[in-house]
Amino acid sequence: MNVLKKRIAKSTHPIYNLRFGMVCLGSLLFSTSFNMLIPELPAYLSSLGGAEYKGLIISLFTLTAGISRPFSGRLTDTIGRVPVMLIGAVVCLMSGFLYPVLGTVSGFLLLRLVHGFSTGFTPTALAAYVADIIPKGRWGEAMGLQGLFFSTGFAIGPAIGSFITLSYSFNILFYASSLFAFMGMLIFFQMKETLPNRQRFTLASLKISKRDIIAPEVLPAAIVMFLSYIGFGVILTLIPDWSGHLGTPNKGLFFIVFTIASLTIRFVAGRASDKYGRELIINIGLFALVLGLAGIGYATTLTHLLFAAAAYGLAMGILSPAINAWTIDLSHPDYRGKAMATMYIALEAGIGLGAFISGWYYQDDIFKMPVIMYASAFIGFMGLIYMIFRKRQT
Repeated sequence: MNVLKKRIAKSTHPIYNLRFGMVCLGSLLFSTSFNMLIPELPAYLSSLGGAEYKGLIISLFTLTAGISRPFSGRLTDTIGRVPVMLIGAVVCLMSGFLYPVLGTVSGFLLLRLVHGFSTGFTPTALAAYVADIIPKGRWGEAMGLQGLFFSTGFAIGPAIGSFITLSYSFNILFYASSLFAFMGMLIFFQMKETLPNRQRFTLASLKISKRDIIAPEVLPAAIVMFLSYIGFGVILTLIPDWSGHLGTPNKGLFFIVFTIASLTIRFVAGRASDKYGRELIINIGLFALVLGLAGIGYATTLTHLLFAAAAYGLAMGILSPAINAWTIDLSHPDYRGKAMATMYIALEAGIGLGAFISGWYYQDDIFKMPVIMYASAFIGFMGLIYMIFRKRQT
């Protein structure tokens, strides 16, 4: 009986408890808040007369997210994890209310810059918080589970956003985004701080030196993250148009299939990375990534596209928890915020570059989509080559 109790305790602690549950619920609400806008923003920008700026929808958002990462990393390691989570949620809350007010192309683009600060702050603090409360041997499992909830927001957000827009209006969509951000704020506000020896916030807390920007010890993980997420920036920018071309009025359908596939594998992939090693699981994910991106470009029907979306979702579901856990493995315990910020800078640089270049090349010419997707697949293949080369060098 005592042996059975120990096994039960080991399986339920420390991951499956109220504190980690709050992390997961907050991740879900925060993710839903900004992801519900993604499939509808290209059409909204076109309605404002800015169709030629579609490539900036994601790239501007990720630009400020990347710029803010060194600050969020430093603040996460000084004033605490919870305050940094709240900063990002507040930005999401305010942005939702401002979209209807700034009803011009220039106002919209300015707000996309501001809105990007949200993802520059909250995910950095969430990842550091998870690392604080979970033992090292289960980081992959925990990152997979927390990522599952974050990705659920990526799935239901676009679906909810498309439904609201089709049934009501863009303005109601923006207000709903603020509502989800507010609910996330309530969750974060109730979470217990995990950073010991917190410092009071002062203006000096925002002073950034060169050593605060990048954590060199996690650069291998950051390079793989960058190469993996260029294709994601392309998809966020162009998949709504590609989906419409292949026959679906609901622009969130691709994201639903993608995320369901991602959710089915994340938890298993995270545990596998704990057991078999991060690099092996990352290599498998990169191989699946190449196949998924090439399949999206090759699709000629909606059915083909959705199968490719599932393959791509599996790839990202494998890669995300493994790379996150690898980053923590490589990081210094006292600078986890900076390490996660470095990884997220690479993520946002990949998304932003993919979004900007693909939007610039695309120019509303749907027949360019296969070339763009094949190029994205090749970049993912470069990530696999890097991993193989690095393994031989070590």
